[in-house]
Amino acid sequence: MQLSLEAVAQRAGSQAYLYPMTLAPVPGAVTILLGATQAGKTSLMRVMAGLDRPSAGRVLVDGRDVTGVPVRERNVSMVYQQFINYPSLKVFDNIASPLRLRRKGVAGADIAARVRELAARLHIDHLLDRYPSELSGGQQQRVALARALAKEAPLMLLDEPLVNLDYKLREELREELSQLFAHGDATVVYATTEPGEALLLGGHTAVLDAGELLQYGRTADVFHHPDSLRVARAFNDPPMNLVAGTLNGGWVTLAGDIPVPVPGAGGGDGPVTVGVRASALRLAGEPGAVAVPGRVALAELSGSDTFVHADTPVGNLVAQFAGVLDLRLGEPVSLHLLPDQIYLFDVAGRRIHAPRRPGGLAADVPGGAAAGG
Repeated sequence: MQLSLEAVAQRAGSQAYLYPMTLAPVPGAVTILLGATQAGKTSLMRVMAGLDRPSAGRVLVDGRDVTGVPVRERNVSMVYQQFINYPSLKVFDNIASPLRLRRKGVAGADIAARVRELAARLHIDHLLDRYPSELSGGQQQRVALARALAKEAPLMLLDEPLVNLDYKLREELREELSQLFAHGDATVVYATTEPGEALLLGGHTAVLDAGELLQYGRTADVFHHPDSLRVARAFNDPPMNLVAGTLNGGWVTLAGDIPVPVPGAGGGDGPVTVGVRASALRLAGEPGAVAVPGRVALAELSGSDTFVHADTPVGNLVAQFAGVLDLRLGEPVSLHLLPDQIYLFDVAGRRIHAPRRPGGLAADVPGGAAAGG
């Protein structure tokens, strides 16, 4: 199924929830809506589903204008942040309910087989005889996901379905969902605030901010080729380090008079913003690395990584290192910046230089596509 949004906008009085945007998720694949809270993800999904009519623009399905056609007349399944199950029905009947509605005349044995297949894939086949009230939050969300999959709708919308689960459950379900989506035929639109989740699920990503569509393309391309500072900020966790610099003749001078070579940088000389991912900083020097002196302001452990916040002449930098590091507050630290890993943005916030992609693909020319205003 080809869903297309043409110059869709959403307003309520003087409040703009969506600015005009054009977007066509790839049929039979996953499209991620990535953005912070109130970026417009839920508003866009409600328009896609037919729950809300856009203030302007058109919604097309396979070339047919369905703008304003209510959700009950569309073949769409949706999973919300808060899991929604029928409390009076056991898990088996919750999952079977859309099958019974849409498969009238189908043998009960076939429905049961499909329910058990989905339950097994989501590891809830041992819970089929329980009621939702007897389940944990993670188990209830799995039931809601199984029911959505059972509907076999050509368009499946998931609005931050894992946000209310604990860390372990989120990690577990993310991996399962990526496998389910990879083997499905539905067009899946998945909203998240987490860049890591977008990278794990792959597919294509639309970056939203304050109701604007900033960039849309293959997830890896958008991650490696952020068109602007706004996209770079949205698609990094922790946020990309951004510091002021001056570009002159293939060199960038950072605050504190730290020169960094940037061969091949375009966009002309003058003031720039230099972007460095936390994972691109090193504690030990490598050939060609530029040392930035500083002192430890904070060292925090997250999972198997240590995040070091350092006060430096160029500002506060955040570095991500594998393993557990024993660093004391105020301790001197030297962060090493790899010149071939920096981004440059001009005074308007447009990307003018990026590191080479893995595999040697150049990323100096702005890529991706954004529509809207």
